[in-house]
Amino acid sequence: MFDLRESWVPAYARHFFAAGMSSSQRAECSHGFFKQYISRKNSLMDFIIRFERALSHQRQKELVADHVDAFEVAQCILPMPMNKQMATLYPRTMFQKFEQELIQSTACFLELKTEDASKVVFNVSERKNWETRVAEVVYVKDSDHASCSCKRFEFVGIICKHILALFRRDQIEYMPDKYILKRWKKTAKFGLVSDANGNEIKDSADPGFLIKRSTMSRLASDVVEDALMCEEGCELLSETLKSLQVKLKLLKDGPSNNEVGGSSSQTQYMKDPKRVRCNGGSKRVTGAKEKAMKRGIRHCRECGHIGHDRRQCPRNLNTPTSPSNNDESTPIDLSDPLFDEFYRMHGPTQ
Repeated sequence: MFDLRESWVPAYARHFFAAGMSSSQRAECSHGFFKQYISRKNSLMDFIIRFERALSHQRQKELVADHVDAFEVAQCILPMPMNKQMATLYPRTMFQKFEQELIQSTACFLELKTEDASKVVFNVSERKNWETRVAEVVYVKDSDHASCSCKRFEFVGIICKHILALFRRDQIEYMPDKYILKRWKKTAKFGLVSDANGNEIKDSADPGFLIKRSTMSRLASDVVEDALMCEEGCELLSETLKSLQVKLKLLKDGPSNNEVGGSSSQTQYMKDPKRVRCNGGSKRVTGAKEKAMKRGIRHCRECGHIGHDRRQCPRNLNTPTSPSNNDESTPIDLSDPLFDEFYRMHGPTQ
């Protein structure tokens, strides 16, 4: 393994461009992304549905990010011309990485190591976590090119903080074009994408809504860029877009009802659809008590029968109660001794 260290140790492979990814990072990122939507318990049909849903969400996020990058400019922390320049060229994610390198370059110190007729070598030191790290920056005079021993530009594609420290020393306000890769710019997806044989790569044989929108956005952006080259192109594009907008509106509204010999157009209102009973599920089973409550039948609390309530229950009516002065239906016992005394004093009565 030590003899083959140049084939697997990252330090020996940083001069190859890999967009900052390791050998297994691509697979690990894909696994982590799809684990949010699928699991090993899903059936084959469920897996296909969830897989398509994951791709749809990913494409939607990409379109949202493209919209933000096209119509918004990221806020710059450092008010430097180079930082503002890269904010207009880089997408928001890549600009944040560049800005971090630019901020860290302010803490780097340059020291001249050697200089000759062809090149200049600097030692760029940075103190981090109570440790001083030194990188070597070589500037070639003939080609006007700077390279660093950290190989960040060759491996990731973004200029490193050590070279940015050299630019600040030489008072270079704007980033040279050779240090800006097209794949990291906002216009990276503009134009055609071809494979190794020169054939155009299409998004899908059956493009969906998101893919159609992305394709038309790229086409419209290319047309606008070409029209801005001259004043006549701008006027032609403006007139064509207005005419196209009218045609699309007529196509969206549908054919008009104002035909020859026909009646005038009337407003049509959409009604609610008819209610359809769902298949499979039946009505809930109700008990006898719930059915009785729905029919309005009441049961007596005393005897439990229907047709009367507690006040009219026969049990309460047959129970003897104490006589009252207002109860005229209570029978009078005339054999009571009190009535004999009354008869002797007042005589008999009817």
